[in-house]
Amino acid sequence: MNAATRPHVLVAEDHTPLRAQIVGLLERAGLQVDEAADGRLALHSVLTQPPDLLVLDLGLPGLDGLQLCQQLRLRAPRHVPVLMLTARDTLADKLGGFEAGADDYLVKPFASEELLVRVQALLRRRTLGQDYLLRVGELEIDRRAQQARRAGQLLALPPKAFAILLLLAEAWPRALTRSEIIHRLWDDEPPESDPLRSHLYLLRQHLDRPFVSPMLHTVHGVGFRLRVDDAEGPVS
Repeated sequence: MNAATRPHVLVAEDHTPLRAQIVGLLERAGLQVDEAADGRLALHSVLTQPPDLLVLDLGLPGLDGLQLCQQLRLRAPRHVPVLMLTARDTLADKLGGFEAGADDYLVKPFASEELLVRVQALLRRRTLGQDYLLRVGELEIDRRAQQARRAGQLLALPPKAFAILLLLAEAWPRALTRSEIIHRLWDDEPPESDPLRSHLYLLRQHLDRPFVSPMLHTVHGVGFRLRVDDAEGPVS
């Protein structure tokens, strides 16, 4: 599984040894993992580069977990599943967490095996009922076959160009920043110079050059998005 397809998890926990333990556990399970020790930094990270899952401690400095979760539900461009971690184990505490927008709630201390099972269960929910086929206008992407077609024509995309196209299609209609794409493709070890230039060029050659109207659109000062004409029909 390459970096573009591995689920991305953010661990927001201010207790350094516990955070290191959780990060190590999730990385050994094959996940991309970022970490934050402060609530404000964690919220900024989630809003700028939304992960596939947020593992959230309630007792964070700067902005506590309940406040962070509430802000996330108000401001995030899409639903980010939240697994809350806390030593507060009363029913009222749990109900408060769910009311703030949590998807699951795990009381400390917990077994590593249980944490991993809950993380994997929340990540699986992303794909429940999700078709292997992703359609954006006249673009059709088969996630299982790793193929893309535009107007029925197969696009012979190199792997990295296909990965960029899939990221843009899954984010549509939102634009993705350069840093967001680079992070999803290469984690924290991108190639030197401009790692996207050649891959974006190849993507444009296959996705846009043979057709009348381009789909890959540069949003100046932001990044890139797919542009779909209204006449091209619904997106699924």
